Amino acid sequence: MDLASYITIIISAVFINNFILSRFLGLCSFIGVSKNTGPAVSMGVAVTFVTTMASLISWLIYNFILLPFHLEYLRTISFILVIASFVQFTEIVIQKKAPGLYKTFGIYLPLITVNCAVFGVAVLNTDVFFLNGKAVDGSFLKALLQGFGAGAGYTLAMFIMSGIRERIEFAEIPKCLKDIPITFVIASLMSLAFLGFSGFKV
Repeated sequence: MDLASYITIIISAVFINNFILSRFLGLCSFIGVSKNTGPAVSMGVAVTFVTTMASLISWLIYNFILLPFHLEYLRTISFILVIASFVQFTEIVIQKKAPGLYKTFGIYLPLITVNCAVFGVAVLNTDVFFLNGKAVDGSFLKALLQGFGAGAGYTLAMFIMSGIRERIEFAEIPKCLKDIPITFVIASLMSLAFLGFSGFKV
């Protein structure tokens, strides 16, 4: 087992290829739920659970059903069904265990179903960890780690953004920049900061 490659996948998904700040996926919930740290981190945990489990199930479906029967063209529909099922399950659990948190999430919890970051992870796993119609060595674990890393990166971005937005509430900001405009400015600066993790390319 090449431990270094597994660690690299996680670090890359969290910092270098962060799905929000580098790939610009999942921005709707990133902007909508990042006003307070509590709900933002909770949303991040929910997304991490969905991305990890969606990576697991989508890899199994792609490897054992779609590829052997030459049904690769059904990848999009299959992955959306997997993601929708897990989001529904997560929504039911949160509604039963934490009704207050469920109300805080509002419309953004069901929106995980159409969150392009979650779908992007599942698609990226099949693009990267399958070659010539076959899974590469260790692809199952790699796909699982990339799903978890993508969710962890999403959570980190949500945590940082929510912390900044909470502090900005006490700052004097021009009226034309309040709320969404200043949020996009902050997101842009965060994205530039995370770009530093990719290093310089000649």
